[in-house]
Amino acid sequence: MRIEVVTLFPEMVQSAARYGVTGRALERGLWTLNCRNPRDFAVDAYRSVDDRPYGGGPGMVMLAEPLQRAIGAARGELAAAGVAAPRVVYLSPQGEPLRHERVAALAAESGLVLIAGRYEGIDERLLEAEVDLEIAVGDFVVSGGELPALMLMDALVRQLPGVLGDAQSKVEESFVDGLLDCPHYTRPELFAGEAAPPVLRSGDHAAIARWRRKQSLGRTWLRRPELLAARGLQGDEAVLLEEFKQEREGSQG
Repeated sequence: MRIEVVTLFPEMVQSAARYGVTGRALERGLWTLNCRNPRDFAVDAYRSVDDRPYGGGPGMVMLAEPLQRAIGAARGELAAAGVAAPRVVYLSPQGEPLRHERVAALAAESGLVLIAGRYEGIDERLLEAEVDLEIAVGDFVVSGGELPALMLMDALVRQLPGVLGDAQSKVEESFVDGLLDCPHYTRPELFAGEAAPPVLRSGDHAAIARWRRKQSLGRTWLRRPELLAARGLQGDEAVLLEEFKQEREGSQG
């Protein structure tokens, strides 16, 4: 996968992307990252990328023209690499909430252009002319789109073949099956007076899988019931969830 990021702070994006899973995948050539600063595409002596909003109000608005030229350069780079029609994604609080299904779909693309906005936002005409998709990483506002872009890139890179040491890792993560992940434990066996669940130390793989499924269902029921309501229960999951509820009630009794 090839990702082009249009950002006023390319060093911020490039530096953060060099760490952890994304950094190791970059070193192995499993994806590529290139950043383009709209200031490099401004035509005036001040390299202006923003101006006061029409109608008044606080803050500034990013100019359409430098952004459009930066996006065009990103598209040209991707086209030269064989990506004929890359999708352009704008990270925005007004966008579609980012969910696993969208991450999986975007990870199947061979190339993407991500726009990290700043100030009060971007001239709406640029969005209408150039942007295919707006994405929000949450119902909150941050100072710019760089951190949301990094979050999206991290989520995308994890889905690429060969990135994770154990391919099963991305299959068992939260949201993959519409559920939250189960609890995890490691050594020592006893910590803060509490022992790790005996079933996880039993060596019985079927029992472990059943316990993890039950905990995943229960955790989703407790923390994100709307996910469970939208997904529904499958197979023996109603039995597992009822067991979870009874065990929880017994532990609190």
